[in-house]
Amino acid sequence: MTLKRRTTSTIPFGYRESDVEGFLEPIDGQLEALQETKEHIMNGSLSLRGAAEQLSYKTGRSISAVGLKKIVDKERQKGLLDKRG
Repeated sequence: MTLKRRTTSTIPFGYRESDVEGFLEPIDGQLEALQETKEHIMNGSLSLRGAAEQLSYKTGRSISAVGLKKIVDKERQKGLLDKRG
């Protein structure tokens, strides 16, 4: 299990508080569902709002369309930076 350092007061989608103070542990099912949903958004088969509803239903953890947009935008930007280097 790989822990991620907690940098904000908000716990990101796909993670939960760890027993180790100041760290988060991944929730594999949520991260897999998020990755699958991001791919559907990027190829245009799902809208942000529809994807957020589907992701919330599938994982049982709520996420807003705006929150999902931030995650997708970050991924797109990361992808653009990877292609340049």
